[in-house]
Amino acid sequence: MQKKPSEWISIADLMSGVMAVVMLLLVISVLQNTYAEVKHKQEMANSQQSEKQKMVALLQEIQSSVTAQGAGDLIDFNIEQGKITLKDNVFARGSACITPEAQKAFTNIEDKITSFLQQSSNAKIFVEGHTDNIPVSKPVTDYQRFCTVYDDNYTLSAARAREARKLLVGQLDTSIAKRIIVAGYGDSQPIKGIPPEDDANRRVEVRLTMDN
Repeated sequence: MQKKPSEWISIADLMSGVMAVVMLLLVISVLQNTYAEVKHKQEMANSQQSEKQKMVALLQEIQSSVTAQGAGDLIDFNIEQGKITLKDNVFARGSACITPEAQKAFTNIEDKITSFLQQSSNAKIFVEGHTDNIPVSKPVTDYQRFCTVYDDNYTLSAARAREARKLLVGQLDTSIAKRIIVAGYGDSQPIKGIPPEDDANRRVEVRLTMDN
């Protein structure tokens, strides 16, 4: 007598098939998500590289312009770090006022930096003032002559950073201006390897960053 096939075997085969399909769908889903994540990271990396190239091009343009003006003694460039350092002689002695020589050297740079900020929505600029550690001997109160009033190095460094910002970017609308951060650090961050009293510490550092 021929045995009748067990219906439980058929159900087990069906369940095995369903599980195989479910596992396949899960694997496909994981692969799709992984691919999407890898693609997103690649797009982000490409975008960052493109933005960095814009920043490098901008700094190279500024460097060429300053060199053409014969004003290389006013400013140092670190293109790899995205940093410009305005030296002490950009400003009048003991003052926040920009010298006429520096103003001439930075002609047309304002438009380049403004265009960079407008085209790169994630760009930020940090303008940071620094001094040596020699104390201010007496308060300065003649704003017309010194472009600021100050009684310590922190106030002077902040005023110089403010005037440097005007020199570099001028007037901007509010949405862009808030991406330019101005700070004064006084004598708290001397250059490494240089005595804190050295006048090389009197500087304004301008850092361009791309925040994604």
